[in-house]
Amino acid sequence: MTISELKEMVMQGYSITFDEAMYLCNTSDKDELFKAAGEIRDRFSRDKFDTCSIMNARSGKCSENCKWCSQSAHHNTGVTEYDIVDKNEVLVQAKQNDKYGVNRFSLVTSGKALDNTRLEKLLPIYDEIKRETDLHMCASMGLLKKDQLQKLKDRGVGHYHCNLETSQSYFDKLCTTHSFEQKIQTIKWAQEVGLKVCSGGIIGMGETMQQRIEMAFELKKLGIKSIPINILNPIEGTPLAGTDQVTDDEILTVIAVFRFINPDAYLRFAGGRDQIKHIEDKALKTGINAALVGDLLTTIGSDVNTDFNNFKEAGFNTCRENL
Repeated sequence: MTISELKEMVMQGYSITFDEAMYLCNTSDKDELFKAAGEIRDRFSRDKFDTCSIMNARSGKCSENCKWCSQSAHHNTGVTEYDIVDKNEVLVQAKQNDKYGVNRFSLVTSGKALDNTRLEKLLPIYDEIKRETDLHMCASMGLLKKDQLQKLKDRGVGHYHCNLETSQSYFDKLCTTHSFEQKIQTIKWAQEVGLKVCSGGIIGMGETMQQRIEMAFELKKLGIKSIPINILNPIEGTPLAGTDQVTDDEILTVIAVFRFINPDAYLRFAGGRDQIKHIEDKALKTGINAALVGDLLTTIGSDVNTDFNNFKEAGFNTCRENL
């Protein structure tokens, strides 16, 4: 099976196999692979481009030992620590993003799971965001229970974010304080209460290409349509500090093969964008059709106006639909 034949089959509704995905990863004709992935993206989403922004609503003191994370209490990173942010501070950021034309806005909290007391403090803030802006609302608050997720849904939150981070076969090499299965359960509970789910992972944490593809197929199995592709930013004080940067070819290959596996998903630029600025134009041609814009939690993100101009120049229309 050639790249062109697989592309045509995917565009007609075919789901590629794991072996076919690995064949694509190992092909020597990467230019053809990248071009084909872009054509698949165009077939399913045309020129639509989804944007979102996040705000760190609780920072640091996380009980979990995720090796990549600056907010873990197990690591000494010097990250700023604070509890639930003030409502007015949230509204300033939300209104600014609304003014820019960003589609979604998410509150993100550190910790294994936000407790009920803190959740009750954030719920009225979503009421204000809904009243004061046209933003579609999201949340990323850890391994919430089903009743907590229902409260978010009832408040008008449309998407819940819970990254798989990596493949099931590699997860316990990176985190031992919670499990891959717990993440799957949270995702399924979110879907059961009617929330759409955003879930992806981080590339460059020592995983193999095969394990990256395992994650892509798990996301497909879960029916995920918003997939952030983060590039590891090795942070001093974490166990992954000093990790070698993945190559440009690896990153573009991941984007392309994820597109073959999840043809109608929104593949999203996310964390680590400062490390791939020099290939963003290629990534946009290779299958990206969404982006996390603005400051990204504890690392500097992107300039929103510059992003929007770049997306427009690449032929996209940034939308404000509840995709």
